[in-house]
Amino acid sequence: MSHGPRQPGAATAPAGGKTPGQHGAFVVAVKQERSEGPRAGEKGPQEEEPVKKRGWPKGKKRKKILPNGPKAPVTGYVRFLNERREQIRTRHPDLPFPEITKMLGAEWSKLQPAEKQRYLDEAEKEKQQYLKELWAYQQSEAYKVCTEKIQENKIKKEFLDQNKAREAELRRLRKMNVAFEEQNAVLQRHTQSMNSARERLEQELALEERRTLALQQQLQAVRQALTASFASLPVPGTGETPTLGTLDFYMARLHGAIERDPAQHERLIARVKEILARVASEHL
Repeated sequence: MSHGPRQPGAATAPAGGKTPGQHGAFVVAVKQERSEGPRAGEKGPQEEEPVKKRGWPKGKKRKKILPNGPKAPVTGYVRFLNERREQIRTRHPDLPFPEITKMLGAEWSKLQPAEKQRYLDEAEKEKQQYLKELWAYQQSEAYKVCTEKIQENKIKKEFLDQNKAREAELRRLRKMNVAFEEQNAVLQRHTQSMNSARERLEQELALEERRTLALQQQLQAVRQALTASFASLPVPGTGETPTLGTLDFYMARLHGAIERDPAQHERLIARVKEILARVASEHL
């Protein structure tokens, strides 16, 4: 039996032989055409419902081929296709591959049971031979080395994948840290600016409080000086003199009396001017 590209499968030990080794058996990998052909006694493609397009299942990994392993067998239908395909291509060179497969499927469905059984028997014989060779291969040192290498590569790939995942996570965390540091820097600048503004306002407030206190003290001194100075100057007609509590009322009454008859109170006006000038020079 010729050997081409190899791939793993499951094997049972031949009669009287040992069971497979510690690595276990592989599932038999059987070559399939794009459209699986009908088996013996099954209806042809013309009588079946339309077949959906087949592809490798999403997310499912293909089995890796073991080097130096036995060649996987094909089904009877595939043997028939391989035998007849070149003949159809020679006869119809412009016919596309799907049409050739469709024609061969129809031809297979119409094939006589005895002729069809010939292909099936050959396929079964090849399958049994494949199982024997696979079992023998699984007992060999080459198989052991190959499976160990595959396992080693698998572990290495998992390790690399984990490292990539960790590196990606580290990059994400570093990026987040950079963003947080930038935000913290902005907040620190805002905080420093607000602290500077607060300190400036506190200084201005303290200065204004000192100015207010000084003005209040100055005002109190002026009122006391005015009260003392005008104590000897009663309001004409009433004889009223000021106190700290009545100073404002006294000044208004005095001003009214002078305005009513300025000529009569010229001496009073001169006295008021003298007092105001002295108080201003001493307290303002």
